[in-house]
Amino acid sequence: MISSEYTRDLLISGSKSKIILLVIDGLGGLPDSTTGKSELDTASLPNLDRLVRGSSCGMLSPLGPGFTPGSGPAHLALFGYDPWRWKIGRGALSALGTGMDFRVGDIAARLNFCTVDKSGLVTDRRAGRISTDESQALCEILSEVKIPDVEFSLKAEMDYRVGVVFRGEELSENVTESDPQKTGVAPIKVSASEPGGEKMMWAVNSFLKQTKKLLSGQPRANMVLIRGFATFPTLPSFSHIYGLNALAIATYPMYRGVAKAAGMSTVVSDNNLSSACLLLKQYWDEFDFFFIHNKGTDSAGEDGDFDKKVRQLEEIDNQIPQLIEQEPSVLVVTGDHSTPSIMRSHSWHSVPVALASSFAQPHVGASFSENGCRDGSIGTISSSSLMALVLAHSGRLGKYGA
Repeated sequence: MISSEYTRDLLISGSKSKIILLVIDGLGGLPDSTTGKSELDTASLPNLDRLVRGSSCGMLSPLGPGFTPGSGPAHLALFGYDPWRWKIGRGALSALGTGMDFRVGDIAARLNFCTVDKSGLVTDRRAGRISTDESQALCEILSEVKIPDVEFSLKAEMDYRVGVVFRGEELSENVTESDPQKTGVAPIKVSASEPGGEKMMWAVNSFLKQTKKLLSGQPRANMVLIRGFATFPTLPSFSHIYGLNALAIATYPMYRGVAKAAGMSTVVSDNNLSSACLLLKQYWDEFDFFFIHNKGTDSAGEDGDFDKKVRQLEEIDNQIPQLIEQEPSVLVVTGDHSTPSIMRSHSWHSVPVALASSFAQPHVGASFSENGCRDGSIGTISSSSLMALVLAHSGRLGKYGA
């Protein structure tokens, strides 16, 4: 079931319900080999456990069994869009999220500042997670690159991540990526993936060649990796298909980017849930759907830091009462995908979901964990089915058929 394709004709007008969707990035995990417990099993989560015991709960599969999602497709699915149909490249999310001048006809991409050794092999794909300010300073250096007949702009996104927008005639997203997604190997030379990508291939390789020279003296960020080539996205409007006035509260630009692609308003929070809760209260009367994104758990999982991910989960748990105090009609807590610390990457595993409302079907004895939610009333469903459940539990969805 794809929520965005079936709800429009069943919407009930005039509803005053308020909805909060808290997305804990990279929420799910796998058991530690020594304890047999996942990060969620290990963390002390009294507030989330209490919430889930009064909620409908279950598991969400972002793309279907076996398919590992990127953050963009995983969030599109949570918003009820078919992530296999509505494809948004990573670069478009960076450009939209950072507020770059990005138009129809442009090609956007995502850069990672990285570290390469004297042989040109990647030793750190994230350049030691340099700061956003340092990335922006390096962007100024790269502004010296010149590509005939092609304009480009750069803007630091977060830490080592940078958005880049290319503008010119006959540019295409149909090129390969330079990021090998692992260390110990050289960046990959960009090539055309389909006919018509030749000019873009030439422009990107020219950019990378000049970048290598300009960054050669840098101690950590001495090269870039480029991926996620994308055109300007054109999604159906979230407000049109759901009748909701939505606000996205997020620190990281790419999550504001995916929200903007769906037509949501956005606001920037500090990198903690406490800051997001303050913004939630500030804008409570202006919107009826609030998407709140929390990033730290995903970063800890990608770093393979099991204990840090546990601490991040516990910090989030401390703030859950602030969400409950707003008395939303529906409060949903879930993740976009799993990022098990033992894998150091996104995975295909389903993630827990708790949906609290007056019409929930509580699961006695449940806990906010993989094992604790798996047997709940929701069962295991696709992430793209979630919005229909949210609308139904908020009293916004009418009956289908006679």
